[in-house]
Amino acid sequence: MVSKIKVIEVKSEIAAGTRGASLGVDALKTACLNKASKNNTPVSKTFFATYNQCLTVPTVNEILFQDNKYPFAKHIDGLLKVQTATCQAVNDTLKQGLFPLVLAGDHGSAAGTIAGIKQAYPHKRLGVIWIDAHADLHSPYTTPSGNMHGMPLAIALNENNEAHQINTLDAATNEYWEQLKNVGIKGAKLKGEDIVLIAGRDIEAQEQALMDKYGMRNFTAEEVHTQGAEAIAKQALDILSDCDMVYVSFDVDSMDSAISAGTGTPVPNGLTVAEACDLNIAFARSSKTICWEMVEINPTLDDKVNLMAENAFSILEATTEALVKNHRLVEVS
Repeated sequence: MVSKIKVIEVKSEIAAGTRGASLGVDALKTACLNKASKNNTPVSKTFFATYNQCLTVPTVNEILFQDNKYPFAKHIDGLLKVQTATCQAVNDTLKQGLFPLVLAGDHGSAAGTIAGIKQAYPHKRLGVIWIDAHADLHSPYTTPSGNMHGMPLAIALNENNEAHQINTLDAATNEYWEQLKNVGIKGAKLKGEDIVLIAGRDIEAQEQALMDKYGMRNFTAEEVHTQGAEAIAKQALDILSDCDMVYVSFDVDSMDSAISAGTGTPVPNGLTVAEACDLNIAFARSSKTICWEMVEINPTLDDKVNLMAENAFSILEATTEALVKNHRLVEVS
């Protein structure tokens, strides 16, 4: 079995506000092995075939033991290195004719994923499906926390949102921020109207202002409950019908906090595991889906042993199988 999927591991946690997200990728692997052991069945061949082609992006998590110099963009110097390496990994994977399946720690690296897609296909229009409790549209100018996992979409949009500025940046922070926005290719990687948020429910005023500015659609978890995952997925893809390619980023905090304690920023009133699974399968079926990503599993915060990773793995396994089936991403040798 030869996989046309390349798993890209980004075990970075420097952009998060809590520690432990760097352990999320290995927690997924443990969940996979535990599932096979409990059910007395073979390890998922479809999923582990992808590990025949796996790339681990270098991280700089050691800088967390150093003093942070940038209060409005914590560890931005390190994040620039991580995003640049992630961009290169995604770009190279696509140029090799492979499908990048990104498993990341915190969501801060996602701007690097987007940059890599655009570097590989600079003339194609990119749409983004952002399944997340948060909009992640802050910049160093607007952030109340300084945590950079809340900024990847602003980076991708080349958006400072200075109209809603609450922070004054020093020269070094501003210089790193400008460099981040120009990773891969210079400037914005996509249009604001080509971002669709699903299950967003912890959105701050500065982020909502950008959503209003660009006309971004947020399908609430309640809409998913009432209309069903398939209907919401169809509507989301319809919004992006003019896009040539689609990137799906799934943050596990999109799920309800009752079942997602093992993540850094759980929020009530989210998706069920089944809804999250059905959404991701539906997007995996789309011929436009060019990259899929899972982020923000933090087993150190889980109140039940590895439950978050086990739930996430069930989604990962089902999504991988849908990608393989619909994109013919595995060859039997």
